[in-house]
Amino acid sequence: MRKRIWLSSPTMHGDEQKYIKQAFDSNWVAPLGKNVNEFENELSDYIGVATAAAMTAGTHALHIATRLAGVGRGDIVLCSDLTFVATVNPVCYEGGVPIFIDSERDTWNMSPEALEIALEKYKGKVKAVCVAHLYGVPAKIDEIVNLCERYRVVLIEDAAESLSATYKGRQTGSFGKYGILSFNGNKIITTSGGGMILSNDEQGISKAKFWITQARDPAPWYQHSEIGYNYRMSNIVAGIGRGQLLHLDEHRTLKEKIYHRYEEGFMGLPVKMNPYLKCSLPNFWLSCITINREAMKNCTPEKMRMVLEKENIESRPIWKPMHLQPIYSSHDFITANGDDVGGDIFKRGLCLPSDIKMTEEEQNRVIAIIRNCF
Repeated sequence: MRKRIWLSSPTMHGDEQKYIKQAFDSNWVAPLGKNVNEFENELSDYIGVATAAAMTAGTHALHIATRLAGVGRGDIVLCSDLTFVATVNPVCYEGGVPIFIDSERDTWNMSPEALEIALEKYKGKVKAVCVAHLYGVPAKIDEIVNLCERYRVVLIEDAAESLSATYKGRQTGSFGKYGILSFNGNKIITTSGGGMILSNDEQGISKAKFWITQARDPAPWYQHSEIGYNYRMSNIVAGIGRGQLLHLDEHRTLKEKIYHRYEEGFMGLPVKMNPYLKCSLPNFWLSCITINREAMKNCTPEKMRMVLEKENIESRPIWKPMHLQPIYSSHDFITANGDDVGGDIFKRGLCLPSDIKMTEEEQNRVIAIIRNCF
């Protein structure tokens, strides 16, 4: 069998070892340490915000952002519907109620039109908005920021998939009061597992660092006046991140080339690539397609996925929207015009191999297999 072509696997360069060795040589392998501090500083500078706190997972960063936003029992949070469940679950950790906002077709992200309908419907009851930049494509973030400001709600920006993507020249993760990153193994850079919260709210990030180190009070004994969490990133993991960060822009460039090779290779087929706005530059984390409706009778995303799998090529369905998840089926779902845009993208879409170690020859093979499906 041919070598497996992966969806998006880690790519190590060797620089990571230098920072890991520093941690070993100093015997500082536990949470905190120079690598953690520098990783936070380096990413804050890259994104263009004042400060950051590194954690053990992007989900943990989302949880802390939810808590910093003041979400409590019964509070409403308006969330992207077409996203991974980690965008939403932290709202429930704090007893909040997620309400799902449909996508728009220009970016597949949260529809500002649907968001405004929801903000009006739940006026005075919304504590926060949590928007995800799907597959590394920036949302219509200016419009979403303006709506949050008008309705005086906190914006949490889930940039877990979009590190290095820009909107009008500005980094995603810098628009919300709190921005979230993920360094999971399949992301554009990885620490094996990990995440980060970023903000210009220095007081809030200071509070976050207190919470994620078990909320230990400044006393000589172990004293705790608040509930805390064991969420702090280790010095070893942060060392991997520092080495990876040196190659972030290189990774983004390679991802972009993959996207455009697919775009060219699919010319004439009844498919469309995941779209983006001309004023934005995605990080092209995952290249995705939707199959035109009239072609679905001949080839479905699942049929295509299985054909690729038989050739030892990994692909993946589009995220199943939150309003279609059994656990969230009773929650409100707000659309702009009665259409279920996210549900339609899920039904007709597929994430394609976007691994930066995939050769051009291997990608041409993927393209040929997909062309043959039609």
